[in-house]
Amino acid sequence: MAAGSGSRMGATRPKQFMELGHKAILQRTIEVFLAAVPDITIVTVLPEQYINYWKEYCYKRNFTCPQILVKGGMTRFHSVRNALERIPDGAIVGVHDGVRPLVTPDFVAELYSRSEDTQTLIPVTPCVETIKVLREAEGRLEAIPGAEADRSVLFGAQTPQMFHSEILKGAYSQAYDTSFTDDASVVERYGKSLSFIIGERLNIKITTQEDLVLARAVDSMRQG
Repeated sequence: MAAGSGSRMGATRPKQFMELGHKAILQRTIEVFLAAVPDITIVTVLPEQYINYWKEYCYKRNFTCPQILVKGGMTRFHSVRNALERIPDGAIVGVHDGVRPLVTPDFVAELYSRSEDTQTLIPVTPCVETIKVLREAEGRLEAIPGAEADRSVLFGAQTPQMFHSEILKGAYSQAYDTSFTDDASVVERYGKSLSFIIGERLNIKITTQEDLVLARAVDSMRQG
């Protein structure tokens, strides 16, 4: 999934095309999946106006990975739905954010392996921060009296989120709802139970300039 505009990054081009280790973030992300599952089929969802840009990038950089290119929709939900039109039944689908390039090939391979016998599999990480329940009032944040959050039961969802294709396609036949924040929420609304696995702490989503600084530091550390 790489159809976002990247407005929060404040850059002149979408964040998926910014560089990490002298390659586009999107290329780095795709390379992880190629390393993890060599016979994988890559479906890349892009903003319509950047489809030719990406084709030219791949040609100039000799990035020869075969890809099915799909035009993004007005929301992430509609972008995933567009992509699912190109997915056959009987497949294992991993829906991944194109700007999460730090997920490791070993973890991706494990997810695909476990998904052979598991219809849904969602990577999550436990919340490590102290959680405050607040509301905005007159331009400032204030505590909600009596409201508390139990950190021990709070987890953050990551990608790739794994599904058997029939389940995911069925879930995305539902009407769009603003409460759909990820694929897991769509599938859960469809009435399917979810399975979970502890994810990787450094599998961050690059959304802001600060995220990019962190990603470059992690990448430099891994490269030695």
